[in-house]
Amino acid sequence: AGAVDATGAVRSPGSALKPFIYALAFENGLAHPETLLDDRPARFAASYAPENFDMGYRGTVTARVALQQSLNLPAVDLLDAVGAARFVARLRGAGATILLPRDTAPGLPVALGGLGITLSDLARLYAGLARGGSVPALARRLDGPPAAPEPERRIADPVAAWYIADILRGAPPPENALPGRISFKTGTSYGYRDAWAVGFDARVTIAVWIGRPDGASVPGLVGRSHAAPILFDAFARFGGEPEALPRPRDALVVATAALPPPLRHIRRDAPKTFAATLGVPLKIAYPPDGARVDLGLSEGAQARLALKALGGQPPLTWMVDGLPVAEAMRRQAEWSPEGAGFARISVMDAAGASDSVVVRLE
Repeated sequence: AGAVDATGAVRSPGSALKPFIYALAFENGLAHPETLLDDRPARFAASYAPENFDMGYRGTVTARVALQQSLNLPAVDLLDAVGAARFVARLRGAGATILLPRDTAPGLPVALGGLGITLSDLARLYAGLARGGSVPALARRLDGPPAAPEPERRIADPVAAWYIADILRGAPPPENALPGRISFKTGTSYGYRDAWAVGFDARVTIAVWIGRPDGASVPGLVGRSHAAPILFDAFARFGGEPEALPRPRDALVVATAALPPPLRHIRRDAPKTFAATLGVPLKIAYPPDGARVDLGLSEGAQARLALKALGGQPPLTWMVDGLPVAEAMRRQAEWSPEGAGFARISVMDAAGASDSVVVRLE
């Protein structure tokens, strides 16, 4: 009856954080919803060999299918590409309190629930996806005091957030529920201790947790079969028709074959981030990360930004905010910004190595 507030209890999220791994990979130009990923037995860091929940494998699948089916190997592979420490830092930077076992360094098991998070923070992160990546402040009740103002926190850029929302709308619903109505993800922690389901549309975000307050195991407790039906019932009680998130103008909606070559496939044996190819690591030489570049955009001037890279294996693919720059396949290219503001510039080479910077254009 509310005497114990379980929304603040630290629990293992299982697979409920996988969408944010994909969002970080999309944002940094390492993958796209139609990028091909491998779902096959693999060993990471010499000793870590995760398996899928059903102990089976699907072979080569798109990132879209991998996330909709909550496959473990592709999620760990992407986390290996973006970096576990960087992923945890993104979650914390978005305002979530993340606890790691015995204060250990973040490792690949965090992709499958190897960390602690509260229901409140998980709900806020998903609400951030529903708001184009901007995480809202927490207010306990609509009729209570408003949430204290705080600096804007982001969990993803608008394009990556929309990619995730679009993918999760296609996740298979629980039994007797209609498909394609809400974006949702489930999670089941190790030992059947926690079952999760979080869903959202443009109107509302709802998060569900089921488990024992003492953390004991509940045999057979699974997010899809136990928490997801409650989530869909909650949306039915909320009433009205679900509203899909509007598609950002810069979202790239194409088939796998139409993607830039480095985005079509991610290989485990390919260098991914700052990897050395031909003896020289791929790196953006200009503009430098964090730079403020005055192009006269604030005064309405039309200007082109020079892009320069060092190393890597050509041809190169330049991307700005996840969108490929046309006819830019060399180490030196140019891009015409549409206005002032922040821009994430990424470059990928033919071997899959990549580098990214964030700059402010003025």
